[in-house]
Amino acid sequence: MCYDADALPPFYGSPLTAVSSADLLLTATDGAPLAAFRSLPDEPTGPAVLVLPDNRGLSSFYEELTKRLAEQGMPAVAIDYFGRTAGPDHRNRPAEFGELSKLMPHLGALTRDELYADFDAALAHLRALPRAQHRSVISLGFCMGGRFAFLTAHHRFTLSAAIGLYGFPDALRGAPGPIQLAPELTAPILGLFAGADDGIPASMVAAFDEKLAAAGNQREIITYPGATHGFFEAGSGAFEHECADVWRRILDFARKHTNLDD
Repeated sequence: MCYDADALPPFYGSPLTAVSSADLLLTATDGAPLAAFRSLPDEPTGPAVLVLPDNRGLSSFYEELTKRLAEQGMPAVAIDYFGRTAGPDHRNRPAEFGELSKLMPHLGALTRDELYADFDAALAHLRALPRAQHRSVISLGFCMGGRFAFLTAHHRFTLSAAIGLYGFPDALRGAPGPIQLAPELTAPILGLFAGADDGIPASMVAAFDEKLAAAGNQREIITYPGATHGFFEAGSGAFEHECADVWRRILDFARKHTNLDD
């Protein structure tokens, strides 16, 4: 598991703008209900962001993260993954839903086509926001969502950039991963990894970097020595400097790959 139910993202500096937030109920492109949470800056100055949660789905961590992104001028929508199997009312799911044994049937039911239908719906919503025609759209994901973020660098999504934290990049349960699909990942990628992450060895990160390089992908692959999986969290005092650096890199990479034409 990545984040506990009460985890929150670290703060980053002072807000640049006021923010408004709201629950959303979107419809995936295959007709399924899709719970989401949106935060909008009063003064947008950066790309719109599709936030892809870890394997627990939409939670307060990611709702707060959309607010932090919007405070820095970036409209953001975080989505849930389990509307088809657990219903779209994610707030009223039992507390034990987040336990791995309870999650596994829902995780096992996820399919690529259904996930892509969710991503497409959320991206369409972001692109339909006011002034969206002047703004780039990027993805930002964590753990399982980090893997998904790397996959959204695929040319079918036409994103300006994809950012993943501790996303597993190799094949998984027979499904090709970002390493195998590297030639098709055309959006610039920022990969942020934890050096003490037992689930993602340094050799796998290096293989990911090498495959992206061979494909000509614009990328930045960063590993934080000694950091553990899920270190980007408020209150993780041992990794305060790493959290600040992650924020800096996310914002710099997002703005580097943004085209504003106001």
